[in-house]
Amino acid sequence: MRIRALAAVFLVALIAQAPAANATRSKSPAILLAAGDIGDCSLDGAALTARLIERQPGTVAAIGDTAYPNGTISDFERCYAPYWGRFRSRTRPALGNHEYGTGNADAYFAYFGKRAAAPGGYYSYKLGTWHIVVLNSNCSFVGCGPGSPQLRWLRADLAAHRTRCTLAYWHHPRFSEGPDTAARPDEALATQPFWAALAKAGAEIVLTGHDHLYERFAPLDAAGRQDPKRGLREFVVGTGGRPHYPVVTHVAGNQKVVTGRWGVLRLQLSAKGYRWQFLSTPNSTTLDSGVGSCH
Repeated sequence: MRIRALAAVFLVALIAQAPAANATRSKSPAILLAAGDIGDCSLDGAALTARLIERQPGTVAAIGDTAYPNGTISDFERCYAPYWGRFRSRTRPALGNHEYGTGNADAYFAYFGKRAAAPGGYYSYKLGTWHIVVLNSNCSFVGCGPGSPQLRWLRADLAAHRTRCTLAYWHHPRFSEGPDTAARPDEALATQPFWAALAKAGAEIVLTGHDHLYERFAPLDAAGRQDPKRGLREFVVGTGGRPHYPVVTHVAGNQKVVTGRWGVLRLQLSAKGYRWQFLSTPNSTTLDSGVGSCH
């Protein structure tokens, strides 16, 4: 009888521990793999960055300019599908300016299907414990400023998802030391309403592309001033496969720049914070890494 009693106690203990074990597994960090400016058939960059991704589990963020030169169906079939297209089932894309080289980005919406969120191209999703927001920074096509449907949607989406940790991505950087942003500051300023809304909501991270280099900024407030406690940290990851860009200017708050290398940003998103690694081709060498906390 005593043996039976001890066995019963042991069984009860195992049952009691099972939910805790399941809870631990459910809290494993989510992985986001991100880069923009990807599919160029004249270079092997997309093939090399695809090799980095195929070694990693996780959701793929293709941050615009996915298929060059004009985002046609042919461009997608020849320059994107053989490489990053292998991960289409786990990809959450954003629109770049080259997608609008054909009509109203029709080929992009056809290629990515429902996940591309036609016709505006902005949407949100959950990744682990994080709220992820995808925006369309082609503001002359969809509108980004006060009164625009996209900005109204963003504010409503942030109000409806008051999670501790929030990340957003779109194509054109709000801040960058690269030549595209320096030549067209109006494009950067057009995304300021996004930045201000996210800063007000207490978001943590913004990912962009467009300039073909890697940059990491200090956390910045709505006005672009350093704010280590409440600021947004921007990563520019225009390193998916296009020709490399140099640094052409200096922007306050820039903490790290990598030029002349293709690569992918790997983000490990946990319940209270995040870890980042910039993995470069061809051998996944880490050229930048660190940790951050959610507000």
